[in-house]
Amino acid sequence: MDFFRKKSSGQKAVDRLKLVLVSDRSNCSPEIMEQIKNDIIQVISKYVEIDVEGLDIKIEQTESETGNVTVPAICASIPVKEIKGKRS
Repeated sequence: MDFFRKKSSGQKAVDRLKLVLVSDRSNCSPEIMEQIKNDIIQVISKYVEIDVEGLDIKIEQTESETGNVTVPAICASIPVKEIKGKRS
């Protein structure tokens, strides 16, 4: 299970580069992307314990509902370790 494996420094660098490229394409600064990521972590952490190392948040261009323009969309993959307050 590659899911829980820690990322190497090389993989972290690749992830940061991807973040810069995505933010550049979506006209969203890396600082704003990092703030979005931190805010999402803060809110979700109230309810579940997450694997921050495996967290992947990016902005992609997607087709609008009408299908005539592309719009930015936040896509997140958030590995959940445990649900807080879960009763066994």
